[in-house]
Amino acid sequence: MIVYYLIFINIVSFVLMAIDKRNAIKNKERVSENKLFFVSIIGGFIGVALGMIIFNHKINKIKFYLIILLSSMLWLTIIYIFQKVVQ
Repeated sequence: MIVYYLIFINIVSFVLMAIDKRNAIKNKERVSENKLFFVSIIGGFIGVALGMIIFNHKINKIKFYLIILLSSMLWLTIIYIFQKVVQ
């Protein structure tokens, strides 16, 4: 079940990064950094990281690297604990 959730939230976060990049180019309303941080923390850190790399977006912002790092550590811990409980 957790795998499906992580797949979904990472697709959502990747799409949000694509929308934000497109809107940045077109000078339209942007996706807030807080929303991007939020989806990263709730499990979308892979989608945000891939969005940064593929779209060359927000790569100069140290905050994004830190949030992705902390989010990945949090979720790896959750997955590890979940795996131990299920076994």
